[in-house]
Amino acid sequence: MSVYNFKKITVVPTSKDFIDVVLSKTQRKTPTVVHRQYRIGRIRTFYTRKIKFTQQNYHDKLSTILTEFPKLDDVHPFYADLMNVLYDRDHYKLALGQINTALHLIDNVSKDYVRLMKFSDSLYRCKQLKRAALGRMCTIMKRQNQSLQYLEQVRQHLSRLPSIDPTTRTLLLCGFPNVGKSSFMNKLTRADVEVQPYAFTTKSLFVGHMDYQYLRWQVVDTPGILDHALEERNTIEMQAITALAHLRAAVLFLLDGSEQCGHNLTEQLSLFASLRPLFANKP
Repeated sequence: MSVYNFKKITVVPTSKDFIDVVLSKTQRKTPTVVHRQYRIGRIRTFYTRKIKFTQQNYHDKLSTILTEFPKLDDVHPFYADLMNVLYDRDHYKLALGQINTALHLIDNVSKDYVRLMKFSDSLYRCKQLKRAALGRMCTIMKRQNQSLQYLEQVRQHLSRLPSIDPTTRTLLLCGFPNVGKSSFMNKLTRADVEVQPYAFTTKSLFVGHMDYQYLRWQVVDTPGILDHALEERNTIEMQAITALAHLRAAVLFLLDGSEQCGHNLTEQLSLFASLRPLFANKP
């Protein structure tokens, strides 16, 4: 099971930037002068090289995107579920699938036109075939614009996720909003989580570290959870539920005895009872 470093994923350009980069590289890195008095074999080679070079460039860049983005089946269930909560698993898989399809389509276009190039009998025909091949590759890329933009948004968001190690010694703080989880976290660790006197100040997972009896602990601060059915919980609350479900951690459920969080003790105990099944096999 691979542990991912989401901060290392390279930036995903828009389709326009993608096309500009590849075409300008083809222009720079391949020969640019051809004359009609050249032998037809030499002219064919000249244009075939341009088609193959463009195809290889697209292939490399798209392969990089496909390999760098995490596969939901390979990452730890905690990260797979968290990504499903934040970006919707199906949409994410669809976007990567479309990029994969584009890669194969571009490879096929290149093969077809390289084959046709062998039968062209003049400089003009060769040039038109090259234009058609590059044009079709660029059209395929233009159609991927939405997928590329979506993946770039996912990349930006992934790079901001805290580096939680699902396999290490962990203390998980949970409870109603505004019961003092973040203040407790700031006292225990050197983390600097924002604390405000209103609910849902913490909108995502935060991580800090502390040493206790010569052992290193990872402390995870979760957003507040309200006491209602799982289907009604929003994205912010679902991050906390995901952490409770998948992280092997000691769970610390915080109660506010002063009831200043806006919820009385009965409500807080009711939430504790509803989350109880998630505490199974956890100290």
